[in-house]
Amino acid sequence: MRHRSVADLMTPGAVAVQPGTAFGEIARLLDEYDISAVPVVDEAGRTLGVVSEADLLRRHIDRSPSNTAASLMTSPAVVARPQWSAIRAARLMDDRGVKRLPVVGEDGLLIGVLSRGDLVQLFLRRDRAIQEEILEDVLTRTLSVPPSAVTVEVSDGTVTLSGTLARRSLVVVAVRLCESVDGVVEVVNRLTHEVDDRAPRVRETAEPPGPA
Repeated sequence: MRHRSVADLMTPGAVAVQPGTAFGEIARLLDEYDISAVPVVDEAGRTLGVVSEADLLRRHIDRSPSNTAASLMTSPAVVARPQWSAIRAARLMDDRGVKRLPVVGEDGLLIGVLSRGDLVQLFLRRDRAIQEEILEDVLTRTLSVPPSAVTVEVSDGTVTLSGTLARRSLVVVAVRLCESVDGVVEVVNRLTHEVDDRAPRVRETAEPPGPA
């Protein structure tokens, strides 16, 4: 299985500002490009921080004298790497409460931006593509399950699995792997198993010795 990466989903060539960019120009860029934040980069293109709508509003409410990107930005910036999985980036967004992540290379240079809107693409995969990945990558290649053993139905990202697998533990693994496939919203498990290898074993105890 191959999860789509940040590089697959990001918008390359991000709009960015310099540390000396003025408040008014930043506000204009956010409005013109309909974005919620903009990276601040130095002359070499290295990301120094991010100025968001919240930063602009905070300056306006506090009536702070701050008037340039350098004084308004949140630094250091919360960034993503192009090789990261989209899931890892989404978790970082959620953990840090941000809507956009600058994407930087190993040299720190800005190469793109990943937004929440970009991540929505994960859930726009065609049902047929999801079904093929589950049948070919999850069941056949990863779990060595014969294609005839499991029926995979996909409707609007909801996957329904039915059929019989050899072991109960294999059912658990199959469901977990299907849940991790890009575009899957939910997995309905209707699989049965031949052997319950997850049942607790009863420990045998020796009988006490009888009277001498």
